[in-house]
Amino acid sequence: MGPLRNPVNAASARLRRRTPRVKVSLAVVFGVAAIFLIRAFIRNHDNLFVMAESVHSIGICLLIFKLMREKTCEGISLKSQELTAIFLGIRLYCSFFMEYDVHTILDLSTLAATMWVIYMIRFKLRSSYKEDKDRVLLYYVVLPCFVLALLIHPSTSHLLINRIAWAFVVYLESVSVLPQLHFMQNLQIIEPFTAHYVFALGLARFLNCVHWILQVMDSRGQLLVVLGRGLWPPMVLISEIVQTFILADFCYYYIKSVFGGQLVFRLPPAVV
Repeated sequence: MGPLRNPVNAASARLRRRTPRVKVSLAVVFGVAAIFLIRAFIRNHDNLFVMAESVHSIGICLLIFKLMREKTCEGISLKSQELTAIFLGIRLYCSFFMEYDVHTILDLSTLAATMWVIYMIRFKLRSSYKEDKDRVLLYYVVLPCFVLALLIHPSTSHLLINRIAWAFVVYLESVSVLPQLHFMQNLQIIEPFTAHYVFALGLARFLNCVHWILQVMDSRGQLLVVLGRGLWPPMVLISEIVQTFILADFCYYYIKSVFGGQLVFRLPPAVV
């Protein structure tokens, strides 16, 4: 009788042998099951947004701890941090003029932490920043989001510039992590604090996505009517789903590595 295999590694090996269609189907089944479980156990679904922002803040705090303890910004994409600061800053502007509430306070604290991380990378720890690996140009991400916001935005009673800004934030947030994923793909080996941070982002995006889906379900579709007419309501949901799936593959390898006892892990070539 051979040695017992690690059940996580055995399940991972079986999953890798599946076709892409089967993998996507399993991911969808898992996502739907998770949504119904969350709906059953969390009565006030607005708490999901607070949980998502809290998880994001925890991820930022992990980065701050890394920068202060290790005195290095290796593994952190400055481009992703700058994109995060952009969409948080504009979302704060929208919050002040469109829906001032607890979300505004959460965004303000997350923005302050993100700005501190950017300052440390740009000025204090510049020598450890691998700029040659962080090659995604910001306008390749920002410009398509801006054009899409001009074309597809809410049809509410707010000022046109505020509605465009709101749409721009939704689109930019959904793809703001792409430079970080590309950066890690170039590095291949991911150290623990960066991995924890990106996993926190993935979890936060998933909670945000579930929040939107449950709001639509609870309102029996009326939320989509409140958001406006045309393509904007489905684009909101699509954006939430896209940002969740962008990070899903990384989160899979992260969970696999954690259960396998690996603090530092290597990304396979096909993750990004």
